[in-house]
Amino acid sequence: MKKGNEELLAMLADGELHSGETLGQALGISRAAVWKQLQKLSALGLAIETVRGKGYRLPEKLDLLSTDKITTALSFSVQSMLKELDLKLIVDSTNSIAMNRASQGNAKGYICLAECQYAGRGRRGRYWHSPLSQNIYLSIVWEFTQGVSALEGLSLAVAVGIARVLKDAGLNAVALKWPNDILVQQRKLGGVLLEMQGDPSGHCQVVVGIGLNVNMSKTVEIDQPWTCVQEYLNGVSRNQLTADLLNELIPMLDQFPTTGFSNYQRQWSELDAYINRDIQLQTGVNTIVGRVLGVTNKGALRLLVDGQEKHFYGGEISMRSRYQS
Repeated sequence: MKKGNEELLAMLADGELHSGETLGQALGISRAAVWKQLQKLSALGLAIETVRGKGYRLPEKLDLLSTDKITTALSFSVQSMLKELDLKLIVDSTNSIAMNRASQGNAKGYICLAECQYAGRGRRGRYWHSPLSQNIYLSIVWEFTQGVSALEGLSLAVAVGIARVLKDAGLNAVALKWPNDILVQQRKLGGVLLEMQGDPSGHCQVVVGIGLNVNMSKTVEIDQPWTCVQEYLNGVSRNQLTADLLNELIPMLDQFPTTGFSNYQRQWSELDAYINRDIQLQTGVNTIVGRVLGVTNKGALRLLVDGQEKHFYGGEISMRSRYQS
């Protein structure tokens, strides 16, 4: 998106009325051009009110992301491990940007953060709704030298880390759904998407993508029950929440080759939204019904099927209540 759109968004962020003439003068464009840019921002999910004869405003102030505010809130050790905090207004997907950066090499500690995504991706290629300046869309590049075997359970560990941050902020009802969903009262709050490139048996780059609903408008249409942090923590700052996530996850990624998922297994079980519940798993064309027993120290789902414990890993496995219509 053009620089003028970023400047326009920054001017509107205070929630005050701004006339088309004032906005045009500040941006060096005509009032007609201002209107066109406002329409583009509206198309990205930004609610803009028009007050006849007075101008334009947002219903409330925007908590725009700021590299300075985020960096200031990071611990010294985390700051030292970051390569770059790359904040963008709009991207196709932060994971796509991060994967491209990882392909160039020497990208450990690169962070891509965006105000909006127009092609955000969830697990199994599902579309991730990413309206402008409402949520957190974050991707972290990290490097590992032990290959895929050392990454077993990593997405689950990341989910535990996110839950820790939310609980520390006061959201005690947070729960986890295997393998990578963050829930509150059975409604989706966020998710984790891991992508890898490099040598599966040696040096590889992993992109840890996180989508977290923070202050998403109820007008957004999503085909599953969802919620956002703002419903439970009024006035939460996206900048502080982003910094808290990085303070939690960067050290975890750094230590994971040593600790593995076993260090997070107990906490996962405590947060498991489906523990001891009858569920069904869809694995390709197969449907498997069983009772959730927890997860293994490698992050596999433990399922009691016809009296026998079986283990299931990631990939094309989906999970939902056995009795859900």
